[in-house]
Amino acid sequence: MLVHRRSALIAATAILLVGAAGIGTAQASSPSALAAGAAPSACRPANHTARITAGPATAGHRHYRVTLTAARGYEPCRLAGSPADVRFHQHGSLRGVTPGRYGSQRAVVTFGPGRPVHFDIQVPVGPGGVRADRATFTLRAPDGVIPGESSASGRFVVTAGTAVGPVRPGA
Repeated sequence: MLVHRRSALIAATAILLVGAAGIGTAQASSPSALAAGAAPSACRPANHTARITAGPATAGHRHYRVTLTAARGYEPCRLAGSPADVRFHQHGSLRGVTPGRYGSQRAVVTFGPGRPVHFDIQVPVGPGGVRADRATFTLRAPDGVIPGESSASGRFVVTAGTAVGPVRPGA
């Protein structure tokens, strides 16, 4: 009789543990996971850094790479397409260049600690152009924009016809 009670108690405990694990997993993937104590999303502007560097030129274009990185302790997130509301600045003054987009806007990439991502600023080669030292932008998720404005710094030049490519994996 004692063996049956002990077996029943072990089985009941196992069922409770499996059920609790399932609930914990569902909570961790929900948007309210932050309230449950999960790490903040790497996609939030305050939770990542971004740097602009010169990339290799192609026929007729200069390229600048905007690389985003997140420190340990943040939850990975998903990004898609080119950033929205991209603006260029020089010493705090807004430059008068509004970029377009190019490339597939449907690809989804994972961003987070140990998983940097980048996007390209493509600038036509030609006369004119204005110097810039900072870009601000809003990241996009597969289902819409991510609230808040991200910022990247670095030296670059923009002109009419500048376009921003989609977010891609890697630095």
